[in-house]
Amino acid sequence: MKDLLQHASFVRFWFARVTAVAGTQMLMLSIGWHMYELTGSAWDLGLVGLFQFAPALAMMLVAGHTADRFHRAHIVAICLAAQAGVAVLLVSGTLAHAVTREWLLVLSGVLGAIRPFQMSAQQALLPMLVPAPLLARATAFSSAGTQTAIIAGPAVGGLVFAASVNAVYVSCALLFFTAALTCIGVRYVRIPVVHEPVSATTVLAGVRFIWTNPLLLGAVSLDLFAVLLGGATALLPIFAKEILHVGPEGLGLLRSAPAVGALVAGFALARYPLSRGVGKKLLLAVAVFGACMVVFGLSRSFWLSLVVLAISGGADMVSVVVRQTLVQLETPDNMRGRVAAVNTLFIGASNQLGEFESGVTAAVLGPVGSVVIGGVGTIGISLAWFRLFRPLAIRETLG
Repeated sequence: MKDLLQHASFVRFWFARVTAVAGTQMLMLSIGWHMYELTGSAWDLGLVGLFQFAPALAMMLVAGHTADRFHRAHIVAICLAAQAGVAVLLVSGTLAHAVTREWLLVLSGVLGAIRPFQMSAQQALLPMLVPAPLLARATAFSSAGTQTAIIAGPAVGGLVFAASVNAVYVSCALLFFTAALTCIGVRYVRIPVVHEPVSATTVLAGVRFIWTNPLLLGAVSLDLFAVLLGGATALLPIFAKEILHVGPEGLGLLRSAPAVGALVAGFALARYPLSRGVGKKLLLAVAVFGACMVVFGLSRSFWLSLVVLAISGGADMVSVVVRQTLVQLETPDNMRGRVAAVNTLFIGASNQLGEFESGVTAAVLGPVGSVVIGGVGTIGISLAWFRLFRPLAIRETLG
């Protein structure tokens, strides 16, 4: 680990990312619970995800092009400051008793528009902060730090929310401002960029690059379809309140549980990187994730639910590290922003659009039916990708 910590800009980036993720987790936890308290509707919980995804889709190509033309650390800092502004708006709206269903949906849309710029620049920035041989370990260590924030964020957010929703929003604003200031100090050697004129050809270059590379197409689309079907995050308020009967404190623990497993797996991968059979291990990890969702959907025990969510987080961490490392190593730097934008869209679709899918199916089938069927679908995706994307399935090493 010492070799990673010797790179000061990587350490600053890591701290800023962990702090920002903690703020994001607390913010989304609060918005979800706030929405459910206002409306009591699974459909509205799904709409929060949809309102984040739609602007992200619109901004994706512009965000990638921006990350390839401008200072990536500064882009991330601006995005974090903007998210702090959203938290401040939520504080003022709550104090004025003006927060409504529509208010939460509009601000969710603002967050969705910001995120592609942050994620594209963030993903493209990491390979510039450490030497190539350390990239897989840096990805795992960075992801482990992120999972630490995902553990702490919802758990602390749930406890603070029990006292006051505004206390959560204030905490989020402070975390985002701290992360933005830290990110300004990130330095890296920028490779001279040939400023091509903005056109459909340059903007769509990342899409074409992924489409013509079966390994990358399989890697980025795997996350889209697997988590799109298997995610249960949007329904956790329902499970916490109506099925497991554990309230906002329990909701925070449920949101944190996948991160516990991911944290353990992340530090293990940072210490012992995968060396052989990475493609098969990736697809197996996705199948395990789907199986965990099936068990979670059927569980009526809070503790069993926590355990299977933790296992799902560990499996997802294996998937994240393999996919992200392959994407970074297979992409030239002058296209990393645009490729990262497409990857970000797929990740966003799997999360935000997945939340909408969960809300819709839960409204029709109930929350249990939605999660169980989604988990079965994720297992099916893993099996299908083994045949559809052979270059990914037979990939032996990350390098």
